Amino acid sequence: MKKILRILEKDARLSAKEISSITNQPEEAIKNKIEEMEKKQVIRKYKTVINWELAGKKEVYAMIDVNVVPERDRGYDAVAERIMRFPEVRTLYLISGKYDLSVLVRGKDYKEVAFFVSDKLAPLDQVTGTNTHFMLKRYKEDGDVLFGEEANKRLAISP
Repeated sequence: MKKILRILEKDARLSAKEISSITNQPEEAIKNKIEEMEKKQVIRKYKTVINWELAGKKEVYAMIDVNVVPERDRGYDAVAERIMRFPEVRTLYLISGKYDLSVLVRGKDYKEVAFFVSDKLAPLDQVTGTNTHFMLKRYKEDGDVLFGEEANKRLAISP
């Protein structure tokens, strides 16, 4: 099962037949395992990593560290559930260290992200502080390098 998941994680477009040839398992068994993992929500969805900058769409991303007061009997889950409902929120993690939550936010420009922090996130009752880091350049996302490797420009030295 883990081998199938690793294969799909690298390329979700592979067919059961192709995975079958990689794993030396029958195609029907692969199909059944994939269907079972989809039903159990082990496989949550299939997605494409897009380099929007190359596609001509400008977007701004920010990682926001958030301090919160956990709710009695619910801990951090209640505030996390409120934050993750905002459409600007792409990813949300409970983290260790100085801050409690790490929120990845996407906006059309810096002002939109700043508005999200000042008018939506910071005013929440449980939020006691934020620290915003704007992402200046994305090099790698979900294991995929987002730009071509630069060719070696050094001249070869012959003996």
